[in-house]
Order: sequence, then structure tokens, then C-alpha cells
Amino acid sequence: MTLLTTDRLILRPPAAQDFDGYRSFYMSDRARFAHGPLTETEAWYAFCVEMAHWPMRGFGMFTVLAQTDPETPIGLVGPWYPADWPEPEIGWLLWEGHEGQGHADEAARACLIHAFGHLGWDSAVSYIHPENTPSVTLAERLGAQIDPTARAAKPDLTVWRHDRVYWVGDKKGTA
Repeated sequence: MTLLTTDRLILRPPAAQDFDGYRSFYMSDRARFAHGPLTETEAWYAFCVEMAHWPMRGFGMFTVLAQTDPETPIGLVGPWYPADWPEPEIGWLLWEGHEGQGHADEAARACLIHAFGHLGWDSAVSYIHPENTPSVTLAERLGAQIDPTARAAKPDLTVWRHDRVYWVGDKKGTA
């Protein structure tokens, strides 16, 4: 099992017990920038896709857990590349009450290093709705830049490109 750790977080593949947080997120208005809100049935199927992504691709979004509470999922962050996506993505979703604490930043940094290092990606993007200010701010903090020539996964999304050189070598995501 692929497991990533940071100073404060544990990132592991999703498991069935993670569904409650996922369902709550996707059934709320908070999911409006992540192709939601969804019905409970739609959230179920979407979560099954999250879990199936791992055996299909050999990687996927990680369930994010705080090291201080390794039993309670706080979101999903990581590499994502479904069959209909134009390019591999690093995405992030945090459950209510866990925003603004640097968790998405910390997890995304670990996932970018993992994607460009272990997974050997040459390129990665984040598809972000332009009105999703917290995600735009995070993409900027991660050093991503808008790529106006890239094709978005959905028409209403902007493509933020992560520079591979920024995430490999000695610096690994430090300006």
C-alpha cells in the first residue's frame, strides 16, 4: 500500500470507512466547484470511482488524515487521471472544518513530489473553477501558473500547470 507522511499528515489510499466524509462534502454546496453537489447515490458512485482509480491506474487521490487523529479523514488530495481527463491532475478536497490550516498545501506538496518523483510524471495540472478562490490561492502558493493553451477537463475550469523542475531535485517545491 502506498503511504505518504508529512510533518502533520498521513496520506493513504481511500477505504470504505472514508465514505461518510466524502458523502457529506459532495452532498453540500461546498462541492459546487468539484462537480457537485451530488445526491447520495451519485456520491456513492463517485466514491467508488475514487477507490477504483487505484487498481486501474496504480495511484489515485489519497485520504488525508491528521497524525494527531489517524482515524478521521479530513479530505482527499493527490494524483488523479481518469480516462476522460486530458492530463494528469493533482487535486484537493477538504472536508468542512479542516480548511485554512495548511492541510491541503502540505498534502499537495507531498503529492507533487510523489507524482514527479515516484510516479515519474513529466507534467501535472490542477483543474480549478476560477471562482474557487481558496483553490486558486493554493495553486499559486504551489507555484502553478495558468496555462491558457491547455485543454481543461471541463469547460468551466482553468488549467493551472505545475512546473516539474520546481518539484524535483534539491529544492522540491521551495522558491
